[in-house]
Amino acid sequence: MADTDNQSGAIRLQAYLARCGVASRRASEAVILAGRVKVNGRTVVELGTKTRDGDVVEVDGRRVEPEERKLYLALHKPEGYICTSSDPQGRPLAKDLLPESVTERVYNVGRLDLRSSGLIIFTNDGDFAARVGHPSADIEKEYLVDSTVPIPDRLFEDFRNGVTIEGVFYRCSAIERLGRKSLRVVLVEGKNREIRRVFSAFHLHPQRLHRVRIGPVLLGDLKEAASRPLTREEIDALLSSAQGER
Repeated sequence: MADTDNQSGAIRLQAYLARCGVASRRASEAVILAGRVKVNGRTVVELGTKTRDGDVVEVDGRRVEPEERKLYLALHKPEGYICTSSDPQGRPLAKDLLPESVTERVYNVGRLDLRSSGLIIFTNDGDFAARVGHPSADIEKEYLVDSTVPIPDRLFEDFRNGVTIEGVFYRCSAIERLGRKSLRVVLVEGKNREIRRVFSAFHLHPQRLHRVRIGPVLLGDLKEAASRPLTREEIDALLSSAQGER
């Protein structure tokens, strides 16, 4: 289904929220279903709702409008920060590490869990986030992992060929040993906590889980807690790599 009706100019509410920098389209659906959105003073919880020019859209009581400046940022997330817009437990937010000059409402494309570190991308471009962050995008993500104990050869073999854990199938795109307790692994599907679940199945615990690449974007020498804008070439390469929403 198209986001915009070409005849009336109406746009699906979740797409409008994404263009306002509230969240990605998929995450905006959850915001709508939670009853946090009003259109012209009326709370809306139907995902099929569309908004038109002149409508007043509010999220959590604050009016939101499409932002003129599109931002695409790479952040080196330290361990101990979470990738979410807010946290009832008061834990540090990765987005708060971005420079004060970033006044737009940006959100992360994909996630790194609390104990993981490394590269994460932020944007306020909902169309970009939908394409790059969609499960079908087939964009590689590369990690360096250190274990608390030596890693058995069997893990490499099973992860490379595919292993089913509690009914979920996991298979990496590439994997290589870097040392007795360390490895490099490349994922494409990026299922939730995939590396940690595979390690756990072998009674292992990652001492460090560090993402160093998302598709063509490298973490490089970006310092911890620092960020930088993506280059136009990186943005175009990410979009070219993504299969897009199906």
